[in-house]
Amino acid sequence: MAFRRVVTGFNKDGKSCIKWDSAIEPANLRPGFDNIPLWATKKLPAETATDDPNNWELGTSLAGGSVFRFGRYAPGNIARWHSTDSVDYAICISGEMWMEMEEGEVHLKPGDVVVQLGTNHNWNNRGKEPCVMAYVLIATEGAKTTSWGEHNDKPH
Repeated sequence: MAFRRVVTGFNKDGKSCIKWDSAIEPANLRPGFDNIPLWATKKLPAETATDDPNNWELGTSLAGGSVFRFGRYAPGNIARWHSTDSVDYAICISGEMWMEMEEGEVHLKPGDVVVQLGTNHNWNNRGKEPCVMAYVLIATEGAKTTSWGEHNDKPH
């Protein structure tokens, strides 16, 4: 399943226009998890991008900038304990998700929102259907970019 992304911009005469209207194909990054990158900025305050951020090498988070993406998790997805140098807004769009913390966990359903403040966590789909999560990650002061390969072992 592809996701449609519409981005506005300005034409050569300075008039508003549709800059990109394209399907974003999910990229499978590990068993049970597809990344659907939608937009990013290289710095904050944000600048209007002149090139498509999906051509950048984007990790989980982007130092000094922001990232907007969907994540699609299959039931029984592979664990990836991690933390980022960012304030993250996570919204459950469809399906069910369990966010595991070093101490405790929370069960999320469509419409539930998590404000993630740089803590170590894992996303686990224990449901029977795929879960789609929307994420907006905004870099904190002095943040480092987090790559997809970086993860923390589950805490004991």
